[in-house]
Amino acid sequence: MKFKSTSFKINSNKPFEIIDITNKINQEIASFGANEGIVNIFSKHSTSAIVVNENETGLLKDLEFTLSNLISDEYSYQHDKIDNNASAHLKSFLLSSSETIPIKDSKLDLGTWQSVFFIELDGPRNSRNVSLAIIFE
Repeated sequence: MKFKSTSFKINSNKPFEIIDITNKINQEIASFGANEGIVNIFSKHSTSAIVVNENETGLLKDLEFTLSNLISDEYSYQHDKIDNNASAHLKSFLLSSSETIPIKDSKLDLGTWQSVFFIELDGPRNSRNVSLAIIFE
């Protein structure tokens, strides 16, 4: 077994943005020659998330709609006294900062309709950091 780690940067352009990072992760896996194994994808930010789901425009809009209705910017939250982004932190609590996915044939072993997304909850931001930890044969 081998272990490799790497990271890459993401820039976001909107307050809420869903960015498909599947191809970038597959490029990194291939660059290490990882044929079979697992990869952990981790966002190093508490106002973002990593999720796996279908890359369908309507569904992605539905996610934004649902999160904005569950945690509204209309309320006054305690954390807003510090840096005015409590709703982004609260949305992040509902999602996940990481995903662990199998590797097969030197790429993510995802289902037919699945993609890996970085979700920006407090943008726009430059240089968001996503780390990969790959264990492979």
